[in-house]
Amino acid sequence: MALDIFVLTLFPQMFTGVFGESMMKRAFGSGAANIEYVDFRQYATDKHHTVDDTPFGGGAGMLLKPEPLFAAMDDIERRYGHIDPPVGRVILLSPQGRRFTQDVAREYAACDRLTFLCGHYEGFDDRVRQHLVTEELSLGDFVMTGGEVAAMAVIEAVVRLLPGVLGNAESLADESHSNGLLEYPQYTRPASFRGMDVPQTLLSGNHQLIAKWRERHALYRTWRERPDLLAQVPLSQEQQEWLERFERGDFSEIDLA
Repeated sequence: MALDIFVLTLFPQMFTGVFGESMMKRAFGSGAANIEYVDFRQYATDKHHTVDDTPFGGGAGMLLKPEPLFAAMDDIERRYGHIDPPVGRVILLSPQGRRFTQDVAREYAACDRLTFLCGHYEGFDDRVRQHLVTEELSLGDFVMTGGEVAAMAVIEAVVRLLPGVLGNAESLADESHSNGLLEYPQYTRPASFRGMDVPQTLLSGNHQLIAKWRERHALYRTWRERPDLLAQVPLSQEQQEWLERFERGDFSEIDLA
């Protein structure tokens, strides 16, 4: 069953370049996922198609009005039916939301329908947050002009997890964050380039030794670059011992020659 994705946005043309190329183009063309861009300005009822207004109580900026967004969602549900959580999600891209991670991407990939609300200006009338969305989602602790770029990032991360989208399913298992660790270093031909040589272990043909090298380097890279991730990963006794060596400055077994 294909994942149905709806994006409520004032700028639907922003998505066509990103999702009209490469893997995403193939994914949406193959039927693994369907995507529809809904310009909620078209659901405004006044002659100027107004979607924003000043906030009650004063303050700088403009807020997105609730009526066009509720009307757009009503139309989607009239055409496709209503789906309750957890298989149907209505996601507000917001710096106040929970942090997007690979685990959340897997969670979303198991859904039947995802609807993304992309904000602008000073945000949404809070009735949208309280009564229309099922959850808020954030890419990180920073502010962007609108929710479109964040929605693109989330959709791309989710769709590539769907069955049949990647040509090699093993690639998913080896990627950074797939097992909680960053990905190990990788090399290809030539084995020597401008005096820079590929580690001999990877040229040995010993698959057991190569697997151990990759595991150790993934752990080392995570310890060095993203130590915060280690608190969330169940580590073996051997991996714990490696970490203790790293902490002591002992990197003698990083390269298993």
